[in-house]
Amino acid sequence: RCHDHKLDPISQQEYFQLQAVFAGSKRDDRVVSDAAMKQYEETEAELTAKLQSIDLEIGKLEGGGLDLADMVGRGNGLGNGGLGGGTDRQGIDARTGAIQTRELGGLDGVVANQFVQTNSAFVDGVFIPDGEDGTAVITVSTTGVTVTGLPKTSAAAWDAIRNGPVASQHSPKLGGIDFTKDGHSLLGMHANAGITFDLAAMRKASHQTEMRFTAKLGYFGASGGYRADVWVFLDGKLIAEYPQLTRDKGLQDVDLELLVDARFLTLVSTDGGNGYGHDQVGFGDPKLVPAEPATLKEEDRLRLAKLRQERSSLQEDLSAIAPPPKFFGVVGAKEVPPVRLLVRGDSESPEGEPLEPAALSSLMMLDPTLGTTDTSEGERRAALARWITHPDNPLTPRVIVNRLWHWHFGQGIVNTPSDFGFGGDRPSHLELLDWLAMQLKEQGWSLKSLHRMILNSETYQQQSRHDQDAAGISLDAENRLLWRQNPRRLEAEAIRDAVLQVSGKLNPERGGPGFEDFTYEEAYAPIYRYITADEPALWRRSIYRYIVRTTPDRFLTTLDCPDPANLTAKRLTTTTPLQSLALYNNDFMLRQSRYFAQRIESEGGASAVEQVNQAFQRCFGRLPSAKEQRLAVSFVEQDGLFALCRSLLNSNEFVYVD
Repeated sequence: RCHDHKLDPISQQEYFQLQAVFAGSKRDDRVVSDAAMKQYEETEAELTAKLQSIDLEIGKLEGGGLDLADMVGRGNGLGNGGLGGGTDRQGIDARTGAIQTRELGGLDGVVANQFVQTNSAFVDGVFIPDGEDGTAVITVSTTGVTVTGLPKTSAAAWDAIRNGPVASQHSPKLGGIDFTKDGHSLLGMHANAGITFDLAAMRKASHQTEMRFTAKLGYFGASGGYRADVWVFLDGKLIAEYPQLTRDKGLQDVDLELLVDARFLTLVSTDGGNGYGHDQVGFGDPKLVPAEPATLKEEDRLRLAKLRQERSSLQEDLSAIAPPPKFFGVVGAKEVPPVRLLVRGDSESPEGEPLEPAALSSLMMLDPTLGTTDTSEGERRAALARWITHPDNPLTPRVIVNRLWHWHFGQGIVNTPSDFGFGGDRPSHLELLDWLAMQLKEQGWSLKSLHRMILNSETYQQQSRHDQDAAGISLDAENRLLWRQNPRRLEAEAIRDAVLQVSGKLNPERGGPGFEDFTYEEAYAPIYRYITADEPALWRRSIYRYIVRTTPDRFLTTLDCPDPANLTAKRLTTTTPLQSLALYNNDFMLRQSRYFAQRIESEGGASAVEQVNQAFQRCFGRLPSAKEQRLAVSFVEQDGLFALCRSLLNSNEFVYVD
């Protein structure tokens, strides 16, 4: 970037020409099928149009009802502009009950479970909930009504409870409806938040007695792993809950009967247990409507009942359809920005004309040209892919076979798998590297055939044990010439999976979203706290773990799992006392050792000899020797089966491949 390569024949200009290949490329969500997306959008639009038509007719028959979002904006619930209508985007601060017109971010000075009265005629008060895993008794009204059973939350909050979207909301559109347009309304509640409405005051003002609460509830935050929970209480009693709401779940149809003598309606949003990031919850068109409009004729009543039934069916159809799956991939810009050479790598010092995309000219058997300055971003990347996979390119097959060799023997023929230049290591078997590269191409680039060839070789099938007097010790102590096999410790993730397999707790579920073995707390910098994997959802293979780049797992890090914030071509393998202590005392290992012992007791019966045989067979794939059996049986009789299982999982034979 700053100058010509000091060791390899790569010029500074070539660096920027290679960079130009990726000009105009960025990463973003893309749908798997454009045709499927078009079909989904057409179906969604058709169902939404039918729903809106039915809603319009229902509204005419029922009357407008009282709009709760309008009341949050200090309106009378009728939303009729200056005649008592609420102010759009006005909100209530859940900390103080004060009216807020400006947008807020993360709230400071939060006191969880503190009910604050408002001066609104219809809103009794607000609060920020923390259920403390169901143990907290939270006051939700000025008369002392309480609720219980709410989950533990981060006790953090964002913005106000608003008549409209909350600050920085991802989108006010969900289920094909934009709740900021066409007469719709939105009661915006970012988790964590709670609000209580005074039903008695509303009945007195509207002269209505029997009412129903209707709304279209949704998660208006971003798609992905974000989620929130919503709870509805009537005089402190739970009447509806909507757990784990996500944007992909669309709108939930809320239609709840309110008892004629009920005083308080309480709406609560909580953060779903993963922090309050993106947790923008909204009640679309939240209304209190007459349970049975008294002025309707009999035919109108029948029509209203039929419309409600049709609406429920249409809502189910709308909820049943889902957008086609997306993936995070390359998205090309319409116009490719120019790339120029930067003097000394300074982005403020571009020099010369825009560079054409090109590969390395040092591989003289290949044409480095990859297009012109007018070539589109997709054609540039395709040209580079063809250059990399060109039959005459000697680097690609060499690099691939070297990596395979590295993973089978613990070190590659070239011991620097990501550097084949002059700064890297020299090949230990140059002719073998070339021969394997040729075999890969002759086998149609089949990696499976190359794996089979290596694993069936006499070199791979050697044992790793050796005599201290062997000639190789003095001639080749590092075993670069492979006069024996290299003993290799399992990678950290493989050790974890092997422990689960032996204990009988490995969850074989394949595909789908990964699992989170941590709790998340939204703060100035997000806080991640790892939890012990002690349920089936967390016993899946390590390949399905969500990896937090900023906060590595300490247990896996102790076992040399590389820093996820960096690319690691070759893992370090160390031997430290902490590794043995972790395998012996870590909470995950202790629990799995107990499960292992329970499995052996179940399968091996009460006989100590049979239990020992089963434990060795499960851990090592072999039966114990006579001496091992005698010592292990004595150990079990003295200290118990759990102690033996705990020790076997901490043994070299379990964590090393010989």
